[in-house]
Amino acid sequence: MRKVVMNASVSVDGFIAAEDDDPGPLFEWLVSGDVPLDDSGVLNVSQASYDHIRPYWDEISVTIAGRHSFDITDGWDGTPPSGVDHVVVVTHRPPPEGWDLNAPFHFVDGIEEAVTKARELAGDGTVEVAAGDVGGQMLAAGLVDEVRMDVAPVVLGSGKRYFGSVDSQHLLEDPEEIVQGNRVLHLRYRVRR
Repeated sequence: MRKVVMNASVSVDGFIAAEDDDPGPLFEWLVSGDVPLDDSGVLNVSQASYDHIRPYWDEISVTIAGRHSFDITDGWDGTPPSGVDHVVVVTHRPPPEGWDLNAPFHFVDGIEEAVTKARELAGDGTVEVAAGDVGGQMLAAGLVDEVRMDVAPVVLGSGKRYFGSVDSQHLLEDPEEIVQGNRVLHLRYRVRR
């Protein structure tokens, strides 16, 4: 498989967080249902969201994220999120001091290197790239195959943009999927080549 999928929860006006990185109500949908999404005991979604998200989560082998996401999550405490096998971090800085170099995190210098490393690690699995600056750079470079958005019914007004600083036109195909859940509309598009 090894497709590269850009994904995030997003406001209807295109933001993935406020300027201070607070996602506000963007993740309400992850706790607004009665179907457990994972074993955490925290994430409970509608059946429609579960049917859409769970199979996708199960196919992700590697996540690509920027250094900012890595830093604000404290490197997910050295454990990749959502059962992912590896995280590739795009950064121009070395790993944090004291970082466990045996943790399944790989620090690379650019987006092309990130995709190469992620595809190598993913085997037949999907490579997910976090939306935002790194995801937007990858879309602009033609490295993204699919865009997935979990659109929350909120207008943030300003903040961190889903596509980062992309300032040129990029066409997507018509939606492959449109799924309505509780407090969310799930959308999936292929990137037009």
